[in-house]
Order: sequence, then structure tokens, then C-alpha cells
Amino acid sequence: MYNKALEAKKYIEKQFRGNPETAIVLGSGLTSIMDELTDKVEMLYEDIPNFMVSTVKGHVSKLVFGILNGKEVLLMSGRFHLYEGYTMREITFPIYVFKLLGIKNLILTNSCGGINIDKVKPGSLMVVNDFINLMPSNPLVGVNDERFGTRFPDMTEPYSLELRKIAKEKAKLLEIPYIEGIYAGFIGPYYESKAEIQMIKGMGSDAVGMSTVPETIVSNYLGLNTLAFATITNMATGIQKMKHSHDNVVKMANIASKNLALWIKLIVTEL
Repeated sequence: MYNKALEAKKYIEKQFRGNPETAIVLGSGLTSIMDELTDKVEMLYEDIPNFMVSTVKGHVSKLVFGILNGKEVLLMSGRFHLYEGYTMREITFPIYVFKLLGIKNLILTNSCGGINIDKVKPGSLMVVNDFINLMPSNPLVGVNDERFGTRFPDMTEPYSLELRKIAKEKAKLLEIPYIEGIYAGFIGPYYESKAEIQMIKGMGSDAVGMSTVPETIVSNYLGLNTLAFATITNMATGIQKMKHSHDNVVKMANIASKNLALWIKLIVTEL
């Protein structure tokens, strides 16, 4: 893993001049923040050594360097999922590369289903304050490389209190409504059954999706300051009255992403 990440790092460093300290991972339909970048340099995943390629509609599969509100950032347009057939190590590989590139802050975004009807509704933006891993494994299984991190990383504060404080301050400034909540990571790729949603609700989750948790585990393992936003695009099975549609998910994400892009743009100025 270390040598593969190093190979990708060397390729990426040759594509632009800069030292970004913040990376942003975009979920389905959340690409409007790309319009906020200036001095963009785009790198296709297929050209980056050892990178996978996203196969999901709404994910573009390119790494973008640019300037966001005066700050250099790396933007990952299109993430990888376990349900695409990749391994946990493969879907979190970019996070290891970010670490070697000198990234200190990681902002994760996703589109997901709402569970807690008292807190969320379609279009809600949620600052994630904790996670539940419902996937069949985790990306740290296997031989540990001490050059990256400790064998047993702590998850007391998976999402940085300091970054969440900054996010709340900027939301107040922009008058963007939001809630805080727990995100459950489910393997997919089908939308969960009613019984599964009842189980996940009983665990205390406010929202459920098919990403973010693996990246969160690895980012904490690597010592990155992590912040995550969940865009509620639909209510989960048994709560909403109609059947699920990925097209509707992307459509709702596109609408909500405008506020999220402005929010992240302001947060980045403090990092």
C-alpha cells in the first residue's frame, strides 16, 4: 500500500505546482463546488497510478487541483464504493495518497437517506458527528504499516470538534439551516429494506448511505482532521411513501449542493 500510494503521489505532484492542505471528496450529484474553483488542473483517475475508476452515475472520476476562496485544495470528483466490487483498501486508497501529499484536512460529502423524521427531511444538510459501520469489514483489516498509523486507532472523535465548530459558525453567517447527526454506512447497492431501516433506526442513526464510513476510518487512522456533510436526498425505505430512484437522489443532491458549496467555500478559508 505504501509503495503504491507513493507512486500515485509522485504522478500527482508532477501535474501542478502547489501544496494543498485540504482535500474534499464529493458524493453523488454534489459537483457544483467544482464551479467555485479557479486555476483548475484536472487529472483523470485512469491516468493516476493505482487509482480505481468510479462506475456510479453522478460520479465523474477525476482529481482536481484548484484555488477555493484563496486556498489550494484537492477535489475528488467521484468516489469508490464497496458495492462496485472493489476492496476496502482500494476504495480508501486516495486517502492514503492524500496523506503522503501533505493533506491535513479532509472534507467528506455524501448523498443519503434520512431516518430520523424529527430531525431530517429531503434537502436537509447534516453535519455528521459520529458513524456506525454496517459494512461487512473495514479498510484496516490486514497487515498494519506503522508508516501510516497505529494498529488500533482511536475513534473517540472521528469528526473533528474544531472543524465542526467552524462549520457551525459559517452556517450561522450564511444563514444555512442544518442539523447534526449520526450516519450509518450500509454496503448496498440496493436501498435498504423496511426491516433493515427499523434496525438501523434502533441503533440511533439519523441517516444511512453507502459511503463515507470507510474514508472516515482511514482518515482517522492517518491522523487527518475530518469533517463530513450528509445531504438528505430522500427518506429511507418504509418512511417515504414512494419507491427509490437514483435519478431522484442525484436531482435532489444537485439542488441542495448549491448551499453546501457556499458553506464549504467559507469553511475552507479557516483551514
